[in-house]
Amino acid sequence: MNELYGYAGKMLRINLSKKEFEMEMLDPGDARKYLGGAGLAAKILYSELPKGMEPLSEESKLIFATGLLTATAAPGSGSVDLCFKSPLTGIWGESRSGSDWGPALRKAGYDLLIVEGKAKEPVYLTIDNDKIEFKAAEPLKGLTSYEKTSFLKKELSEDFEIASIGPAGEKMVLYSSVMFGDGSRAAGRTGAGALMGSKNLLAIAIKGNGKIPIFKHDEFYAECRKSSQKLLSDPDNSGFKLNGTIGDLGKCDEAGDWPTKNWRSNSWGKGGRLYEEFKKNNLVGPHGCYKGCILFCGRIAKVDSGKWKTPVHEGSEYESISAFTSFIMNDDMDAAVHATYLCNAYGLDTISTGAAIAFAMECYERGILTKNDFDGLDMSWGNMESTIEMVKKIAKRDGIGNTLANGVKRASQTIKGGSEEFAIHVKGLEGAAHDPRSGKALALTYGVSNVGMSHIHPIEGMAYDAYKVDFGLIPYGLKDPNDVDRFEEVGKGRASKILHDFGIIPDVIGLCKFYIYAGLTPDDISKQISTLTGWEIDGQELLKVGERIYNLQRMFNVREGINREDDQLPKRVKSIPDFGKYASVSKSAIGNYDAMLDEYYEARGWTEDGIPRKDKLKELGLEWMNG
Repeated sequence: MNELYGYAGKMLRINLSKKEFEMEMLDPGDARKYLGGAGLAAKILYSELPKGMEPLSEESKLIFATGLLTATAAPGSGSVDLCFKSPLTGIWGESRSGSDWGPALRKAGYDLLIVEGKAKEPVYLTIDNDKIEFKAAEPLKGLTSYEKTSFLKKELSEDFEIASIGPAGEKMVLYSSVMFGDGSRAAGRTGAGALMGSKNLLAIAIKGNGKIPIFKHDEFYAECRKSSQKLLSDPDNSGFKLNGTIGDLGKCDEAGDWPTKNWRSNSWGKGGRLYEEFKKNNLVGPHGCYKGCILFCGRIAKVDSGKWKTPVHEGSEYESISAFTSFIMNDDMDAAVHATYLCNAYGLDTISTGAAIAFAMECYERGILTKNDFDGLDMSWGNMESTIEMVKKIAKRDGIGNTLANGVKRASQTIKGGSEEFAIHVKGLEGAAHDPRSGKALALTYGVSNVGMSHIHPIEGMAYDAYKVDFGLIPYGLKDPNDVDRFEEVGKGRASKILHDFGIIPDVIGLCKFYIYAGLTPDDISKQISTLTGWEIDGQELLKVGERIYNLQRMFNVREGINREDDQLPKRVKSIPDFGKYASVSKSAIGNYDAMLDEYYEARGWTEDGIPRKDKLKELGLEWMNG
């Protein structure tokens, strides 16, 4: 009998250079200490990748990591986390996707898939339980993500779940995505698609029929039912299915939480109207990203006719639509839907693509770049004909698209002319569609996130102070958000430490992060894990695991040279908005970010330069790391 309950129990290591594979048993000690997902992947990558390694080199590794809850009855358990050294940022890279692919990997018998080396010619990989095959991928070259998925399902069978890259990944656009589901579910941020492309790996098809061993079967299923009932009985959660994430356009605009015109403002005043137009003209219906989803935040969308005619597809999430509306001052929802569809087809991160185009538009407005630089395109704000062409140019690395394909940090270093001042990023990752001038806790999420300027890794800070979500963390020292001013800065460092320790947990255990926004607490999750594994884990230990993994990923970055200087925010992001509702609200500006950072470092047990102290590493069982 498998004594490691809650796990498939094996890791599959693929060497593309040699076309060899090896199945390795999961170490029980590592499983207990890091749990899985982005935790176990961080331990492996820190141990196996040399300092200073070029992310797109043959020696790089890409880990597809599932968690304890993946492929179980736990609500929200359809995740896979991709972990790697990011080609975009040169530091810790991570991106999650929901679909049936992660569960299929676990059912095939593997908790993690580790991809190494580089194939001499394009290949795709098939995993059918313990049958592993390397197959020539010549017919897949140049196909969109949708086309690759369709081709492989016809070639293999509908039973296979597909992960693929689009043309952007093949061209190694540094923020290209890995696409799942029917080709529309993205592991979007930090450039995993470029890493797959560099390895000549165009797709991975998986089928499995195994089951995860459960320590206390009846008790575990009872905990899962209890959690599901809790989520479904909360009337606030009906909004996930009714409006999806795009339904937040109006709310975020109103709250000053909607980055506009390359971050010159945090509101536009058009969010509510744009959502109503989407609901009337583009929405087909809700959709769950994997078979067991009960929240259904996904949208099925379309554009019926006109120059932006777009087939029925899954997409139009809040972040993606924001990137092609407020980011670039476009109020044509049909055009925005079409742009996000194209990003999925090409395998482009919608956030970074929209941010790169917003940056390009500002370069055009200021005269730093001209029509000649854009091959005759008029890159005025809101010009969607030019925007669509620029999406294609980026995906193909054509003309100025080749420069923008490297991200705004590198693009500004190439273009110069003062463009560095409005290249909005942290650690090389472009900012997402939430604004810390709406709730100051988000400033620290953006600043200290191990992946860069991501709102969701580890958690949307403004959800706490602006939208008053406590995540069940008040018993663990978090101040009640109802007693917190969203514009206040003092106390946000201590609060963010607790929020981040919990926010990283879904990426470790294979849980969709929206399920903690919907109400799953550390206590709910720890009960599921305890009955699943037989380990006695409470909410306090769960947060300690989160703290351990957050520090482990930070040490990965420290080894690459990251310090306090890299945790700073762009000046524009901290400033009073140039226009919009909050242009006269001086307290929306971030007044003393360094004081917030000091408070956070102190709460973390880090030095004034943002380095985890040796005593903190020892406390967390990380003394084996190079301090």
